[in-house]
Amino acid sequence: MKIPTPRHAPADLRSGAPSQGRRREKIEKARDPRHALRRLLPYLRPFQGMLVVAGLLVVVYTLLDLIGPYLMGVAIDRFIAVRRTTGLAAIAGWMLLVYFFNNGFQALSSWLMADISQRALQAMRRDLFGHLQSLPVGFFDRNPAGELMSRLTNDIDAINQAVSQNVTSLLASLLSMAGILIAMFVLNPWLALASLLVVPLMFGFTEFVARYTRRGFRDLQRDLGGLNAVMEEAISGQRVVKACRRGGAVMAAFRERNEAVYRAAVSANSYAFLLMPLTGVLGNFFVIVLAGLGGWLALKGLVTVGLIATFINYGQNFISPLRQLANLYNSIQAALAGAERVFEILDTPAETADAQDARSPEVLRGEVRFEGVMFGYRPETPVIKGMSLDARPGETLALVGPTGAGKTTLINLLSRFYEIDSGRICLDGRDIRAIPKADLRRCLGIVLQDTFLFSATVMENIRYGRLAATDEECIEAARTAGADPFIRQLPQGYGTPLSERAGNLSQGQRQLLAIARAILADPTILILDEATSSVDTRTEARIQKALLALMAGRTSFVIAHRLSTIRDAGQVLVIDDGQIVERGTHRELLERRGFYHRLYLSQFKGQAI
Repeated sequence: MKIPTPRHAPADLRSGAPSQGRRREKIEKARDPRHALRRLLPYLRPFQGMLVVAGLLVVVYTLLDLIGPYLMGVAIDRFIAVRRTTGLAAIAGWMLLVYFFNNGFQALSSWLMADISQRALQAMRRDLFGHLQSLPVGFFDRNPAGELMSRLTNDIDAINQAVSQNVTSLLASLLSMAGILIAMFVLNPWLALASLLVVPLMFGFTEFVARYTRRGFRDLQRDLGGLNAVMEEAISGQRVVKACRRGGAVMAAFRERNEAVYRAAVSANSYAFLLMPLTGVLGNFFVIVLAGLGGWLALKGLVTVGLIATFINYGQNFISPLRQLANLYNSIQAALAGAERVFEILDTPAETADAQDARSPEVLRGEVRFEGVMFGYRPETPVIKGMSLDARPGETLALVGPTGAGKTTLINLLSRFYEIDSGRICLDGRDIRAIPKADLRRCLGIVLQDTFLFSATVMENIRYGRLAATDEECIEAARTAGADPFIRQLPQGYGTPLSERAGNLSQGQRQLLAIARAILADPTILILDEATSSVDTRTEARIQKALLALMAGRTSFVIAHRLSTIRDAGQVLVIDDGQIVERGTHRELLERRGFYHRLYLSQFKGQAI
């Protein structure tokens, strides 16, 4: 059942944020990455044991990585330099074994981290999607679907890349650098000190680049969300785009967003990619220093050729982790930016919780009363102004008035999709805030002008009104709604899958399915928002007959622009500018020759009243 969209909510009602098609003037500043990291850690905490095992594997294969160059130096000094072959094959075998276990443990740790990351991100997706379900309707009015989808996909994927691939790489790089430095100082302190010349230079460049890449990747994730929103709307609204010949405008909006993503990506990656050539230059400088100083010491007889080879090997292995750390900044900064955007959603206050003393009503009669209700989507702009009305059990109330008068807003308030600013709405004499929302909405059946159907079978879409219903009950509801004949003509009948937004059905057919869904729900209170506006006159007459049977014994709110559909309503409430300006029966209002009379004449000019 689709939630009614407020017709009074301004298009730019997004907490002051610019509308979707408008460029943001100010680039967001990066938030504290440490805070984002602390928020991520609880998702990894349940897997502490697996993380310890993965960490131990990293330690082991890092140590094995240090042994390889040392064995090579021993081979040069003890066998190659003195032209001795006895024992050379054995030490070569040990080197082969060391590198074999090094790669094996590295693969195992990578597999463990991939498993951990997927489990953690599964929990994060669950929390994010679950929290989205708990957010108020107003949140979705302010945030386009494409932007929210970007957070569920792009941002989560950025975190996945960092956790699954880079946590072990980061730990291995740090351990490798520390181990190499210790080994160097143990073997020869002077060569080790010479090697340290490159370290402060490298960390200085890394810190400089990190400051800009963090901000750049956050802007990139934000602009990707905006691009997704444009694409989602353009694809979903293709019929309107083509009918209104707005392909050029859509392409212009896409190019603008695509250009923003391009600029953000270039800005973010330019600094990140700058580290690669810099580390290459520093790596060559590192080897030159070791070769020059080591050669001089070898000529003086202070070191051996094998030791120099070991140091050069260690030096290259030392630069490799530095390069890895430089590369990790890409994904780590993107992950932190993504995490911040995910936690922005998770930190958004959920829909107002049920009151502690809220309890389910045992029996609902369907008496509805509004008492001096005030409401505005913005506090300074009231939409409903001190409205009061009474609907007796089983009575039909027709809500009429010009577009934007506040008719649909009344339904939003009765459904508690929005909370009133003041006054009371009562159901059977109880404030609806004292009734659990799930129980309140369970007693409401809503058929909207803009019907929403899911990408599932026809049967599943009808059953959405009551999940426990049998196939026979769903078919009977379709018969009552007059939908059964066209359903049986579909390729697979009730098992026919619907395309996205039921594009393979006509608007009238979609509305018939929505009515069948409401019939199946068997609600106490029925809400019809232009429920027959998209069907032909003949089909409308058939639906009206079904709706009359459905409305019997139920309190019904009928929002109608076709005034011919509400002649038999018990009360007609004429709403204008958020206030009830007239009320009475159809005949009484016509006799008064007021607002309702003018509305009626505008539709039936020249016809007998």
